[in-house]
Amino acid sequence: MSKLHVKSGDTVQVINGKYRSKRGKVMAVSPAEGKVIVEGINIITKHVKPKRQGEPGGILKAEGALYACKVQLVCPKCGEAVRTGHTINSKGKKVRVCKKCGAEIS
Repeated sequence: MSKLHVKSGDTVQVINGKYRSKRGKVMAVSPAEGKVIVEGINIITKHVKPKRQGEPGGILKAEGALYACKVQLVCPKCGEAVRTGHTINSKGKKVRVCKKCGAEIS
């Protein structure tokens, strides 16, 4: 299993592809595949069959997974898509920090 630079709940910006420069919140992370699902990004259509009698089927729109390397974390202080570093804070806990402004990212 590999670690990813983003966690669920982070705000990220897409850095290439059809949705380039769009921002959204990370809904789910899959470290085994190296993918993330971002709210409102990479919308796909799913054709759904009705499971039970009387249940409607149809075409649904849902977010598809993106490779984590195609998104960058947005710094809450400077508001830019940035790389992150790690430091030990005053409480002795390892935290992520913005490489541009040095702000701590929770």
